[in-house]
Amino acid sequence: MYTDSHCHITCDQLYDHLDDVLEGMKDVSSCLIMCTNETEFLRALKLKEADTRFKVAFGWFPGDAKTIDDAKMERLEQYLREGKIDVLGEIGLDYYWDNTFNEVQKDLFVRQIRLANQYKVPIAIHMREATRDCLDLLKAHAKTPIVFHCFSGSVETMKECLCMNALISFAGPITFKNAKHGPDCVRACPLERLLTETDSPYLTPVPYRGKENQPGYVRFVTKKISELKGLDEADVARQIEANFLSLFQ
Repeated sequence: MYTDSHCHITCDQLYDHLDDVLEGMKDVSSCLIMCTNETEFLRALKLKEADTRFKVAFGWFPGDAKTIDDAKMERLEQYLREGKIDVLGEIGLDYYWDNTFNEVQKDLFVRQIRLANQYKVPIAIHMREATRDCLDLLKAHAKTPIVFHCFSGSVETMKECLCMNALISFAGPITFKNAKHGPDCVRACPLERLLTETDSPYLTPVPYRGKENQPGYVRFVTKKISELKGLDEADVARQIEANFLSLFQ
């Protein structure tokens, strides 16, 4: 059985054919639904109520930082207070698309880290072209478990993340022929600190690269990790699920 620690199955693209998505993930025994808006979040809560495999993550995405007002922050805190959020995320910094509001992103990031600390929930990190700022803010403020989603940094950066007692999550790109740091990071990452994800509907692994991604395809990520580490796939899958479930103990 496999673990998808980060998927967007309640986004419109996948939710429009959710029955097919669920049918395709029968071998997925643990799954975190990542929600970036309230519509996705409310959909995810219903799925969690119906299926114990699911955990739910919600937080304000860094690219949306300019649109997050006090009312939205108050609603996020209300959901945390009510115990409806298992992981606060994906939060972080993204300077790739637009670096004109970096300070706004950092302010939102810190506010959400502090909420996670207050309500004692893990955080899932989105970090793109903002490594130094992101790590510095986490070191200064984070007090709960950290997951680095779809890790794409260097081995050196990964080791810095591991020193923060973080979990490192790998997705479809490690299966690509042109994968750069990913395979080396997988080899260097202790198995007990490693997670698998799809980030579906994005980043589809080989052999379905270029098509819509789904949680069921996380098996290809797990297979690649087992090959890179020279370990039995079933043993790898069991340890990854144990790593994932440790976030909620």
